Amino acid sequence: MARVLITRPLPAAVLEAARAHHDVTARASNAPLDAAELDSALADYDGVLATLGDTFSAEVFARAGTPRCRVLANFGVGYNHIDAEAARAAGVTVTNTPGVVTDATADLALTLILMTARRAGEGERLVRAGGWAGWNPTQLLGMHVTGKTVGIVGLGRIGKAIARRCHHGLGMEVVFFNRSRVADPGVPARQLDSLHALMGAADIVVVAVPGGPATRHLIDGPAIAAMRPEAHLVNISRGDVIDEGALIDALEVGRIAGAGLDVYEREPEVPERLRARDNAVLLPHLGTNALEVRTKMGMMALANLDAVIDRKDPPNAV
Repeated sequence: MARVLITRPLPAAVLEAARAHHDVTARASNAPLDAAELDSALADYDGVLATLGDTFSAEVFARAGTPRCRVLANFGVGYNHIDAEAARAAGVTVTNTPGVVTDATADLALTLILMTARRAGEGERLVRAGGWAGWNPTQLLGMHVTGKTVGIVGLGRIGKAIARRCHHGLGMEVVFFNRSRVADPGVPARQLDSLHALMGAADIVVVAVPGGPATRHLIDGPAIAAMRPEAHLVNISRGDVIDEGALIDALEVGRIAGAGLDVYEREPEVPERLRARDNAVLLPHLGTNALEVRTKMGMMALANLDAVIDRKDPPNAV
């Protein structure tokens, strides 16, 4: 049996399936692997089921030399915590779990759109604090979302799923910006030629691009400044896609109306200035937090891992 490391607690069905085929070490901690554990993962195991925060950098692979590990099966779509080029050079296959997370992440984007536009976070805090004095005509007036324009940055699988929900569910006009031309957006939509044009055209901007060096601080100060004062910014991609400092500055002075965030630049750290903003909805990276979704992700990661260990092509190599 192959020796397999599972770096975080996973749904019971996934662990049961893994143990049926492999000699499994399953960490009980939800903390990312530390330096010694990263080295051990490559040196002592045939395969590793890793996830966000397990930073397999070029330096880790350089220390490993010729690793025993042959596959890093990432639990999640985003794999910017793994240097895929360094992994390939070391003979390690990297895989991910696309598709299965699409609908759950798009649902979470809709949650954030509605929460920030309708000021639901503020309202919930008001009730919990015992400060609600009863209904009145001008209390917590927000944006009526139906019929507004949503601007989607990145029209991949998740971006298209968000567009479908906004168009069919909320009657929104859809505009989008994508690095390449998109022949079939899936719904009536206009592709704009520049990011800044998109930022200025939308009532609600949703960021749905992959993480990594190419998209770090894609949404920077000038991009945020291009938004309308009444607009809202939603991020369900990776935290460092947005310049968090520039966003906080904009929220503090009312340059934009609000933000809905599920991810942060230095997770799990969330700056106090951001936590203090009533016009920010802050969720703890809930994008795929549903048992059936997490179970499907785990099974897909295992299928990738099993294929490499059996010397077959994995379904989802990156």
